[in-house]
Amino acid sequence: MAVTVLIPTPLQRLTSGVGEAMVSGSTVGEIIGDLDRQYPGVRDRLCNPETGRLRRFANVYLNSEDIRHLQNEETLVKDGDELSIVPAVAGG
Repeated sequence: MAVTVLIPTPLQRLTSGVGEAMVSGSTVGEIIGDLDRQYPGVRDRLCNPETGRLRRFANVYLNSEDIRHLQNEETLVKDGDELSIVPAVAGG
């Protein structure tokens, strides 16, 4: 299944400046795994190495829906979906 992943600017140094990647998988977790296969180091930035779960600051949206309101990394994806990685922004 082909899914488009939108990669934020802070992670593009790991993707040689690529801002959009086509990846395969049936769940968000598999998509992140395939993205890391193509661009080693991406998973380390997004996931906690001890648990393998997404870090709190890594907001991931599947077709504009926050995966935290779905099934997190186990959320199913289908051909043509779009996954957006959005780093948390703090300020005041």
